[in-house]
Amino acid sequence: MGKGMASEMELLPRETSSGVFRQGQTRTILAVDDSRTNLNAISQQLAKHGYLVVLCESGGEALDLIAARGFDLVLLDLVMPGMSGLSVLREIRSSRETADLPVIVVTGRSDPEATIEVLGAGADDHVAKPFTFDVLAARIERVLARTRRIAELKRSNAMLDARIAARAMELGETRAQLAETRADRLRLIASLQALNDRLEAVSETSGA
Repeated sequence: MGKGMASEMELLPRETSSGVFRQGQTRTILAVDDSRTNLNAISQQLAKHGYLVVLCESGGEALDLIAARGFDLVLLDLVMPGMSGLSVLREIRSSRETADLPVIVVTGRSDPEATIEVLGAGADDHVAKPFTFDVLAARIERVLARTRRIAELKRSNAMLDARIAARAMELGETRAQLAETRADRLRLIASLQALNDRLEAVSETSGA
């Protein structure tokens, strides 16, 4: 396949603990690297962990793919010709639609400054070359697990907010009903007082 064209390798879903294969558990990863050799190695190794992998050789094309379809995670090389991985990462984080997309940056630098740079730009994690694929797979799974927990927390918060809003509406209606009841009571008291005043006036007139 020519350079600049994304390729997709559909991998077999992982077998669950019960021994049943479930397609719904397959995670989709976008791997971005200007080296076809690196991409092929990544796709082959991640196949063993049951991932669906889309391969991409440039930062600009990566952004187009991200905008066109959903990914569970982006594996992004830091140093690429043209648009760097850091620039791609910043574009991802600047968009409301992709701000929470998990990104792991792969870099040939192991110095602390590189770590600070990629994490400061919004990477969820980073891996320094050379790395073992078992370590990479473990980091991917950790990031995905954390993303799932955050998503569940957001759903729980949204449900709680909805319940609070509904309860506030109910309380508002209750307060309005109480206010109306108090107003009715005051009107009734005023009516009774007026009636009593008239009765007293009639009584005084009759006794005169």
